[in-house]
Amino acid sequence: MAHTANYQLLLASTSTMPGERFLAYLSEELNTLFGHTKTITFIPYARPSGMSWDSYTRHARQTLAALGYSVKGIHQWDNPLDAIQESEAFFTGGGNTFALVHSLHEFGLMEALASRLAEGIPYLGCSAGTNIAGLTMQTTNDMPVVYPASFKTMGILPCNINAHYTEAIIPNHQGETRMGRIQEFQSFNPIPVVGLPEGTWLRVKGHSIHLEGNGQAKMFTPDQPPQFIDQIPFHAGQYH
Repeated sequence: MAHTANYQLLLASTSTMPGERFLAYLSEELNTLFGHTKTITFIPYARPSGMSWDSYTRHARQTLAALGYSVKGIHQWDNPLDAIQESEAFFTGGGNTFALVHSLHEFGLMEALASRLAEGIPYLGCSAGTNIAGLTMQTTNDMPVVYPASFKTMGILPCNINAHYTEAIIPNHQGETRMGRIQEFQSFNPIPVVGLPEGTWLRVKGHSIHLEGNGQAKMFTPDQPPQFIDQIPFHAGQYH
């Protein structure tokens, strides 16, 4: 499938910048991504702060309606697999990646969604919705509130993502740094990891992956020193 993939993805570290409205910093980018799309299927399974699927969908609908798009939650279809096959665009919101991945596997949607995205269906992911574009969800920052059938995700990116990446140090805090946790992951899993700071996103067109937004990402390559980058040295779809 990789040789014919025509990805159109926007994979953001966050949905909301400090002091701004939901998706406000991405509004121009969304018009570019979704274009003449009329209806976006929203995947609310990440349930931030335990929010219900209906409430989360209403939240997304209110914002995207102002940009001219209709929104339907995937849970509002009789069969979510029909939603995957029939939708013209997707948005997966942030929240808890364990909850998101659990539901996607439970309903048999992970591979089906990846296949549709390879056809060129526009996709917006924020935070948890970006995590699932990687090889696995194992570099999420989230609490394991449920146990997914698998940590495997869509595998569109030949790496994992750490959203909300920061090198900030909290005074008197003795827990691991974000960098330390990623390096701990790589001591068991030889998978590249891209740390995406707030205000940045990955734009995937075809097989090309470009870093955009306000900032640099940090590249963690197994057995090499981590380094800040402004370009992504990968090609999308090579493992899918």
